[in-house]
Amino acid sequence: MALAIDTDVVSILDSAAQSPTKPSLAGLSLDGLRSELAQSGVPEKQLRMRANQLWSWIYVRGVTGFDAMSDVSKELRVALAERYTLERPEIVTEQVSVDGTRKWLMRLPKRGTEAKAPEIETVYIPEAGRGTLCISSQVGCTLTCTFCHTGTQRLVRNLTTQEIVGQILLARDRIGDWSGATPPDDGHLLPMTERKITNIVLMGMGEPLYNFDNVKEAMDTAANGEGLSVSKRRITLSTSGIVPEIVRWGVEAGTMLAISLHATRDELRDELVPINRKYPIAELLDACRNYPGLSNAKRITFEYVMLKGVNDSLAEARELVRLLAGIPAKINLIPFNPWPGAPYECSDWEQIERFSEVVYRAGYASPVRSPRGRDIFAACGQLRSASVRLKASERNKTPAQSAAEVEGSGD
Repeated sequence: MALAIDTDVVSILDSAAQSPTKPSLAGLSLDGLRSELAQSGVPEKQLRMRANQLWSWIYVRGVTGFDAMSDVSKELRVALAERYTLERPEIVTEQVSVDGTRKWLMRLPKRGTEAKAPEIETVYIPEAGRGTLCISSQVGCTLTCTFCHTGTQRLVRNLTTQEIVGQILLARDRIGDWSGATPPDDGHLLPMTERKITNIVLMGMGEPLYNFDNVKEAMDTAANGEGLSVSKRRITLSTSGIVPEIVRWGVEAGTMLAISLHATRDELRDELVPINRKYPIAELLDACRNYPGLSNAKRITFEYVMLKGVNDSLAEARELVRLLAGIPAKINLIPFNPWPGAPYECSDWEQIERFSEVVYRAGYASPVRSPRGRDIFAACGQLRSASVRLKASERNKTPAQSAAEVEGSGD
């Protein structure tokens, strides 16, 4: 069905002429696409069909230009190209580790009064039977965990839904993860699977539960079976312990959950993960016990970074087991990944194995996470963009409210 060029398309072209820059439609939710089309003059009776057409081209076929949309009328394609783009975040640098891990430093469009275009990092970790994309939810972070490089970069702002989904689209572009696309022939490992991105983890820059609404909408888009189609059982949100939002996330989003624990005593966790001063270990574990759908088939992953002489004693291993009693759980032991100026050292390998054995004998899966991408600073805790913190008055206050609240709490 063609759109009448003398009315609806003209209205799109007129509104485009009033805008100095063209926004991208890539990364929008289905409702977002409908809203943009409605504002652009597409008739109400065509909105559902047109939005579904664009959705399929963007999220099933991965097109980057409107000309490729062969089942969309030429008039509408021209009109959309005048007003919009399908651009992804800009790649500043792309690094590939010796183990095949890929890291992209991405530059985002400036928003509002931002003096500088913010930057984020996204990491792709390939294995023989799976490929995991580690995405960011904020520019910087407000939590200042002392073992984490991102924590040395203060919060700039939350990412929008588009900016979160845009990381997935860009990664799929770069590794050829669209139907009919050709993977890069650079000699580096890619999964021996039809889909190259099988898992998504919200373990990049930022605390995702302080950007709840945008992260949820982005993961709904990622999990939509008519689009990117990543199962929610293959999406994991990692939090440092924002207790009031944990159960809410389980109810509204229903993904897998990971907790950055890293200590068994409040005194130590207050130092390593300062948000613990507001939400101590007992409250955090109560929220975990109440996580919706929790079962042996849907276990919570507890992340525990191994810091030499700090949290790696066998007594702490036994206390970890005691604390998690009754919680269906897996415990990921993470060798500390160093970064310039880091105040910690990684535990000796023999000590990590002894710690793991205590956990394993108690009945918990306790894999030691193999460091990936250390040579390009893409490993856990090493991400840090080149962005600088904006003044609070320059932020978009709506997405940053909850994070700003914690910053003001002294944590």
